[in-house]
Amino acid sequence: MAEPAHPHPAYPVGLRLSGRRVVVIGGGQVAQRRLPALIAAGADIVLVSPAATPSVEAMATAGEIRWERRPYAEGDLADAWYVLIATSDSGANARASAEAERTRTWCVRSDDADAATAWTPATGRSEGVTVAVMTTDVHGRDPRRSAAVRDAIVEGLRDGTIAAPHHRTRTPGVALVGGGPGDPDLITVRGRRLLAEADVVIADRLGPRDLLDELPPHVEVIDAAKIPYGRYMAQEAINNALIEHAKAGRAVVRLKGGDPFVFGRGMEEAEALADAGIPCTVVPGISSSISVPGAAGIPVTHRGVAHEFTVVSGHVAPDDERSLVDWPALGRLRGTIVVLMGVDKIGAIARTLMANGRGPDTPVALVQEGTTAAQRRVDATLATVAATVTAEDVRPPAVIVIGDVVSVGRRDHG
Repeated sequence: MAEPAHPHPAYPVGLRLSGRRVVVIGGGQVAQRRLPALIAAGADIVLVSPAATPSVEAMATAGEIRWERRPYAEGDLADAWYVLIATSDSGANARASAEAERTRTWCVRSDDADAATAWTPATGRSEGVTVAVMTTDVHGRDPRRSAAVRDAIVEGLRDGTIAAPHHRTRTPGVALVGGGPGDPDLITVRGRRLLAEADVVIADRLGPRDLLDELPPHVEVIDAAKIPYGRYMAQEAINNALIEHAKAGRAVVRLKGGDPFVFGRGMEEAEALADAGIPCTVVPGISSSISVPGAAGIPVTHRGVAHEFTVVSGHVAPDDERSLVDWPALGRLRGTIVVLMGVDKIGAIARTLMANGRGPDTPVALVQEGTTAAQRRVDATLATVAATVTAEDVRPPAVIVIGDVVSVGRRDHG
């Protein structure tokens, strides 16, 4: 029976290449993929190749690598700590590999892994953790399986399904996390990771509530719901809760719907934390002003239809002295208007827009509970929208889209 190609497994190790000479032979696609990580490692990189891809050439132009525009020659590996051989010339590859063996330089070969003295693992990174995977068995390496295992581990670290606690003293602080429009899959990777690391979560009603079910039992969840027309937790009480828990040394996540700084009072909370000397991290979220119309098949801009879109708050009526919106100017615009928190004021908003230039037949769509299982879309016009809201019993949260884009690609997303 023949001996396996690799009877012994490779020994995993992390190379510290900062300031050390690394030689890359060949400037094609393999080099293009591998060079960024070598550059990030701080290596002193010499590329030996008659030609290179445009991306590799750009690295040389930027001074990230030194490029010697010629084929490999004996002696190129002098004083090198590591070499990557990646040319289409098998003869040159063999000669360079033999030189690496003589000079005891760890050598990776893209054309013949069995002839190499080192292998490049499938590598991924997530918040200070580098995951490097090599799969080997009696039949040799399986790069595709390595990549799949790497992807699964990195994704688990990013979304919190694989716990990786930080074994160090934690600095008290608060993360203002935008949870997106409602679908738990639409929170950012960073937001989901911070949730997985939290000790306390102060959550809004419009945040992705399904994510709270995934939290470990020890996590304290505080309901900061501001239910329209009903009970609410005063903003000052929210600020105080953030400060109190952070000062107690806990990792605090303020989970908001959409984006913290789009009608989310995120800056009020950030300012309160700054005044209290509490570090604050802002994690942007996907705003419902764009994502909810998109989920309902409505583009807020479209070539030849709308070259602008304006997002406004409708929580106060156009004739209310507290309103900061220039509603007459909006009536004169031709682009898309997206109204948040405006269901109960839509009649007054429609009348104001029509009085200032918008046609009564302007299409309007109301998307209730956008991106969730309960999503529904109700269509109307400026002339009919007030009556339609009543007849269809449209309730908040709903995003209102006004403009010709409503009719683009119209289909039932109910």
